Amino acid sequence: MMMIDLFMPFISSLLLVICVMVGVAFLTLMERKVLGYIQIRKGPNKVGFIGIPQPFCDAIKLFTKEQTYPLTSNYLIYYFSPIFTLFLSLVIWLCIPYLEKLYSFNLGVLFFLCCTSMGVYTVMIAGWSSNSNYALLGGLRAVAQTISYEVSLALILLSMIFLIGNYNFLSFNIYQNYIWFLFLCFPLGMVWFASSLAETNRTPFDFAEGESELVSGFNVEYSSGSFALIFLGEYASILFMSMLFAVVFLGADVYSFMFFIKLAFVSFMFIWVRGTLPRFRYDKLMFLAWKSFLPFSLNYLFLFIGLKIFLLSLF
Repeated sequence: MMMIDLFMPFISSLLLVICVMVGVAFLTLMERKVLGYIQIRKGPNKVGFIGIPQPFCDAIKLFTKEQTYPLTSNYLIYYFSPIFTLFLSLVIWLCIPYLEKLYSFNLGVLFFLCCTSMGVYTVMIAGWSSNSNYALLGGLRAVAQTISYEVSLALILLSMIFLIGNYNFLSFNIYQNYIWFLFLCFPLGMVWFASSLAETNRTPFDFAEGESELVSGFNVEYSSGSFALIFLGEYASILFMSMLFAVVFLGADVYSFMFFIKLAFVSFMFIWVRGTLPRFRYDKLMFLAWKSFLPFSLNYLFLFIGLKIFLLSLF
């Protein structure tokens, strides 16, 4: 019995990682297709049937390319940084309540916050260890941005925790049987979505890899396999943030097929924003975080605390 208890979570975690990787592959395909149609072109359509095997060809091409290392880079840290990026992006998936309950996460919200905080270090170390001015500048910008928007993300989650009184993501499923939280606090949902875009370094907040002014930012010195790992980590985070939005605001019934339709729609919104909006100015980004989102999420937090105290005094 003990061996099965040890073996099953390992197999389930392995299956989860494989499924996330396949999901990430097809998310990149969806992004290229959607961006293609937004720009009135076809997107990938040559490989296989309507370009479906394209992500796998890209993966093979990237991982079989020659790996280059800058001569002046801090080699070990430079080498391991992309691996940790992907590792953190995959570990974070454990806190979502799946059909097969892998681990009992009664403090899933706190686990999520801890993992996203760790993600800052990987970007910072990747930028610093490359020993390139462009990479360092991109890394510093990414760290400032991520730390700024983590504050509003944490406060919004705290507001929702005051609403449901539990740190477990399963509780969101129970409390949204009759009405989604998106209807109860729509502005909060929109702020969460904007903060998710900033947290995952997506357009219009993609300053960490601002191609037009920073020559690709913190990952400028990375090529072939290590670049692919950073890329996979970023898209795994996008998929996870889409799932989290669906769990927190759109009714978290993971057992239904509709949940995955919601997840796909939120992922599509990430891509839609990329195809539509231009990049922010950096000072505007910081202004938005500290002068708009922070007071807004604090006000909602105080509102929920006040509601909770009022209801407790009634009953």
